[in-house]
Amino acid sequence: MGILMMAGPGVAASAEPAGHITGVGGVFFKAKDPKGLAAWYRDVLGMPLEVWGGAKLRYDAPRHPPALIWSAFPATTKYFAPSTSEFMINYAVDDMDALLARLEAKSVAVLKRTDDDPNGRFAWVLDPEGNKIELWEPKPAASPVKP
Repeated sequence: MGILMMAGPGVAASAEPAGHITGVGGVFFKAKDPKGLAAWYRDVLGMPLEVWGGAKLRYDAPRHPPALIWSAFPATTKYFAPSTSEFMINYAVDDMDALLARLEAKSVAVLKRTDDDPNGRFAWVLDPEGNKIELWEPKPAASPVKP
């Protein structure tokens, strides 16, 4: 951005050099019971597991947000509580009401839910190993204004 701001009128800014982050290629973490935890994510949250035990979550899935958010929190944050993990994964969902009904049917307690955030609807749960999960249904894209 600094290059663009420094370029004078009529002067093209140079392209960004190669060798930079383009997105998240995977989320990897340790689990006490990897197969059991994967089964819970499949059976309770509807995670589409592959035969090799992980999931391919596609950016081009219907109603999926166009970007992944990356954010470092202070070491003292309480945002991940009651989890003691040093990470929290935010999963985009296509239908919060349907997912929360599935969670209720599986006796998963919803820690908190909000439907009035400017970024969409959110809910938080814990997985069987105590990791806090943030569920996010993005606001629908605004319809284009017709002339």
